[in-house]
Amino acid sequence: MAHGQEMAGGQCKYTPAVGKRTLLFMGGFIWIGVGTMLLGFSYGWLHAFRGEHSLLFVFAGIVLAMAIHHFGFLKIVDRNLRRILPAEEKKCIFSFMPWKSYFLVAVMVGVGIILRHSSIPKPYLSIVYIGIGLGLILSSVRYFRVLLQQQKEER
Repeated sequence: MAHGQEMAGGQCKYTPAVGKRTLLFMGGFIWIGVGTMLLGFSYGWLHAFRGEHSLLFVFAGIVLAMAIHHFGFLKIVDRNLRRILPAEEKKCIFSFMPWKSYFLVAVMVGVGIILRHSSIPKPYLSIVYIGIGLGLILSSVRYFRVLLQQQKEER
């Protein structure tokens, strides 16, 4: 049976299977994409605010990002890497993070939508969005660093 197929109830079922290098790329790419989107929201809010204290909101967001990166997201990336790297066989392209994490992502998206539509002033909300967005981008670097190491080892 070809890679990416498995028997399900007597029939072949297609699974978009990829190698670990693709999983590493997908993890980093998705984290950078989401982080960039969150920073874009924050930039728009602070640009529209045009307040004299905008740099304070940015600074607070950067400080929050460092804490989120170091104490939160790096631990998640390392857990994902420990799961991805030992695998020799191809896996589903969506397995760059565990399936149960997709529920957490859905909750986070929901909370983000609620926050964006709340009465919280956008400059204050921008601190959280900078923290999470920049934290995601900083942590995604580890995926790409490991991907480059994998490519060097395969040469």
